[in-house]
Amino acid sequence: MKPDTIVLVHGFWVTPRSWEHWITHFEAKGYRVIAPGYPGFEVEVEALRADPKIIADVTVPAIIEKLEGVIKVLDRPPIIMGHSAGGAFTQILLDHGFGAAGVTFNSAPTEGVRVVPLSQLKSTFPVLKSPANRHKAVGLSAEEWRYAFTNTFTEEESAALYQRYHVPASGAILWGGVLANYQPGPQETWVDYRNGNRAPLLFVSGSEDHIMPPAIQRSNHKHYKSAAITEIREYEGYAHLLPAQQGWQQIADEALDWAVEHAR
Repeated sequence: MKPDTIVLVHGFWVTPRSWEHWITHFEAKGYRVIAPGYPGFEVEVEALRADPKIIADVTVPAIIEKLEGVIKVLDRPPIIMGHSAGGAFTQILLDHGFGAAGVTFNSAPTEGVRVVPLSQLKSTFPVLKSPANRHKAVGLSAEEWRYAFTNTFTEEESAALYQRYHVPASGAILWGGVLANYQPGPQETWVDYRNGNRAPLLFVSGSEDHIMPPAIQRSNHKHYKSAAITEIREYEGYAHLLPAQQGWQQIADEALDWAVEHAR
C-alpha cells in the first residue's frame, strides 16, 4: 500500500506555520498532512516570541520522542519531509525505523559531518558568538534573517516572511550540534550511516543557501554507506527558505514523486 500521509518537520527559527502552503498543496492531492511542532510549539508564532522560554527549554530527545509518537499511531508508514534542522530530525527518524521514505530540504547535518562553510558561520554567529547563548532562545534580526534564510528574495518578501514565520531558536541545541563532533560517543544527532534497513532518503539542496550550503548536503550524503537508497538533488537559485520561494510547488511535487516511487 502506498503512503497516504505526509509528515512535515520544521526547522529552527520557524514553526509549523512555515509549512502552511505545503499543507494545502499536498492535501489537494488527497494526502493527510501532519505538521507537528516541537514540544511546546503548539502555540502560535506570536506567543513563542512573547515567551521564548519554551524554545530555550526544548531538547533534541524530546523533539524526536514527540515526532515518533505522532508517527507510531498512523495506520501505515508516512512520507517524512524535513527542512533545515527538521532534515536532521528526518534522518534520525528514518534511522530509528520510521517512515516509508524521507526527503530533506536544505538539511542540517547529522553527527560526523564537519563541513563548515564561511556562510554558515556568518549565519549562525548570532547564536554561536557567545557560550552564554547555550542557555537562551536566540532570535535573528531582520537583516540576519535575510542573509541566512532569504538572500535570493526581495527585501519586501524577506521582511514579510520574517514577520510571518520568525521565532528565536534554541541556543543549547545549536551549540550541541557544534560540539557533537568533538565529544566522545554518539551525541543527540547521531545516526547509523551503515543502517541498510532504513527507508529511502533524498537530500534536496538549494544552490544559494547560506546557512546549510550544498557542501553540507553533499558531505552528509557521502557519509551514508549502506545499500539503502540515498540520493541528492540540487536546485539552482534557491535559498535556505526554499519551501517559501517562488517555484516551490515544482520542487514539492518532484520530491513527492520521488518519495512515492521509492517508498518501501
